[in-house]
Amino acid sequence: MLKPIGTELARRGHNVTVITSIRDNNPPPNYHQVVVDDTKIWDLLGIERPNIFTMVDLTTEEFHDKIIWPGGIAYTENVFKSHEFINFLKKDNVFDIVISEQFFQEAFYALAYKYNAPLVLVTTFGNCMKHNYITRNPLQMATVMSELLVVEDPTSFWGRLRNLFFSVYDYIFWRYWYLEEQEKLVRKYLPELTRKVPSLYEMQKETALMLINSHFSYDTPAAILPNIVEIGGLHFTRSNVSLPEDLQKLLDEAQEGVVYVNFGSNVRSIELPVEKKNAFLNVFRQLKQTVLWKWEDDVLDDKPSNLFTRKWFPQKEILQHPNIKLFVSHGGLIGMHEAIINGVPVVGVPIFGDQFNNLMLAQEKGFGKLLTYNNVNEKTLSAALNEVLYNASYIETAKEVSRRFLDRPLSPMDTAIYWLEYVIRNKGAEYMKNPARLADMQ
Repeated sequence: MLKPIGTELARRGHNVTVITSIRDNNPPPNYHQVVVDDTKIWDLLGIERPNIFTMVDLTTEEFHDKIIWPGGIAYTENVFKSHEFINFLKKDNVFDIVISEQFFQEAFYALAYKYNAPLVLVTTFGNCMKHNYITRNPLQMATVMSELLVVEDPTSFWGRLRNLFFSVYDYIFWRYWYLEEQEKLVRKYLPELTRKVPSLYEMQKETALMLINSHFSYDTPAAILPNIVEIGGLHFTRSNVSLPEDLQKLLDEAQEGVVYVNFGSNVRSIELPVEKKNAFLNVFRQLKQTVLWKWEDDVLDDKPSNLFTRKWFPQKEILQHPNIKLFVSHGGLIGMHEAIINGVPVVGVPIFGDQFNNLMLAQEKGFGKLLTYNNVNEKTLSAALNEVLYNASYIETAKEVSRRFLDRPLSPMDTAIYWLEYVIRNKGAEYMKNPARLADMQ
């Protein structure tokens, strides 16, 4: 989400400097890139990349302890110690605003103090508990879930109790250990700021604006402060790029429609256990529809005649095609928004992170079906796919949710740019923040 925001700011005449691991080969003239090494989290943690499907059995606490906390520290330090970032810090830069990713990279907040500029946070997550901690938005335990918590019935007594327990655990660990580790990075790599800068805990209370990847028409509605702005769907623009000719022909000629299967970039279908892979193949074989499956190998044995595999598919362009009847996904929020915008129903198998909650919302809204990974077999998968394909309420609801999601006075991008420029014009817009930025004991 940060990349399209930076590009659009530059397109509108702002002088933009971006710290990134992905180079834009055709940037606007006033878009300056500090490109750091794109080291994968597994390499930073010094471990072999696991089969992602094995992570489904991790509890939320274990996922934080083994992956999120150490990964966030390692990734942040990897940027701070890079020659490109160090050289950037040596320059005599002046900025009107500092925009940072919110997710476990808190040491970057110190740049707002280095450049005496308002701090804006952007997150790829939807409305979740961590945003309330940061901005001092009132906690809403009954409806707003921790972003990575798996709870099948979140509004029940036990669901709310689980949310409370994990939120307390998460806050204490984040506040008293994780932020301290991020503080060490500030002291190590920005020593000239050590005496001037307040703690990261105090610093994040001063966030001028938080842009979150949600919209009340799909996400759980919540009471939010004026400095929290929803921009769900911002990454999406209608594509004018043509599909490859053979793929276009395949989609156009699919008289029974197309089922599109993609578990994202981190979850590799080729790592499915044999029994799970065979369940998918046997179910696809029974369908009348054409099936496209992102399969990260040139070979797939026992492939049915209606199944077409590739190592990569142009997902945005595929989901726009009118013959797409169903999206089978892992429930990543970016892909979910693409399905919503195009009015495509979803069957999802969440693996980790926020995927479970994203798919729970789709199921609750009536345009999706959630299957837990451990419960995936030929019978359950067939039942889920056929229910969504042949029960007209799913496609009708998907179209209605799409209409509501797109029904806004400004596009998500225009909304983001308006509020970013608003914060600049009003020198941080102090009056939008919660005045009760109290300490824990208070």
